Amino acid sequence: MAMRAFRKFMIRALLLGIAAFLIVPMVIPFESSGTLTNVQAAGKGEQFATVNGLQVHIATEDYSGPSKADVPQFILLHGFGASTHSWRFVMKSLSTQGDVLAYDRPAFGYTERPTSWSGANPYGFEGHFELISALIEKYGKGQDIILGGHSAGGQIAGEYARLNPTMVQRLILVDPAVYTTGTGTSWIGALRVIPQIDRLGPFLVRGVASSGKDLLQRSYYDKAQLTDEVADGYFKPLQIKGWERAFWEFSTAPRDNQLAQNLSSIVQPTLLITGKYDVVVPTADTEKLATVIKNNKLVVVDKSGHLPQEEQPGVFADAVISWVKATNKVLP
Repeated sequence: MAMRAFRKFMIRALLLGIAAFLIVPMVIPFESSGTLTNVQAAGKGEQFATVNGLQVHIATEDYSGPSKADVPQFILLHGFGASTHSWRFVMKSLSTQGDVLAYDRPAFGYTERPTSWSGANPYGFEGHFELISALIEKYGKGQDIILGGHSAGGQIAGEYARLNPTMVQRLILVDPAVYTTGTGTSWIGALRVIPQIDRLGPFLVRGVASSGKDLLQRSYYDKAQLTDEVADGYFKPLQIKGWERAFWEFSTAPRDNQLAQNLSSIVQPTLLITGKYDVVVPTADTEKLATVIKNNKLVVVDKSGHLPQEEQPGVFADAVISWVKATNKVLP
């Protein structure tokens, strides 16, 4: 009798658990921790451009050299959890070689964070490739394009350059997350077909705020450079209302790509830069890329972790400028 009663209890508990899973997520209201629009969070003086119907936050530096003729256009993609903030120390130096544009990838920084769209998912690779093409068309002005990407942005930049060899003339990959991140669609994406999981998504990703602090700590070799002001630049966008839903959309977006298997087909001159003490994307990963990508130059930045453009901006800029001048001479 006791065992029979226990089984009845367990069955009831299981049924109640299933009912709770099916019903509770659908009735719990979600309130974003953010309270501001993307424009309000960005503050006064920030630049936005409408590209493919999306309000994109950008940072620009016009060419500052002696002659405007035939200068390239830099387009810079930041890494996971970052924004144009991560390029702030090097943009002016790079402008001595060409026009410079950095932008916030959808789901990050102050770029608009849509929750519905027509066409390609703006948070996935296809949608991002369309955004890069539109930025090139809008800002390229017939110039040679130097596409640069850091970390996860490096994976996007590399795959775009591989698939669009006539759109990009040179490529800069900074601690690129090619081997570390892998390929394919996030497995989480398969779960969102369950309405309850999709409803819970924004709750599930709230922990990115605390995990992002850990990632930022690991990204710096010299922890003294990671000041409150620097950290605030990374986490201020979490003031945007609805950032959790947008990040859930990003987490479940399709990211199919074959970059890691086809690195040898990259035809552009490529500059590879890595921090000597990078533990986020191991330095050895970038060094491995140098054995596969055909026309490359590898620079290992001493006293730097995952963010050489922030920890050693002078060394970083000098390496890029030297490479740009060298490749200017061999481009058709």
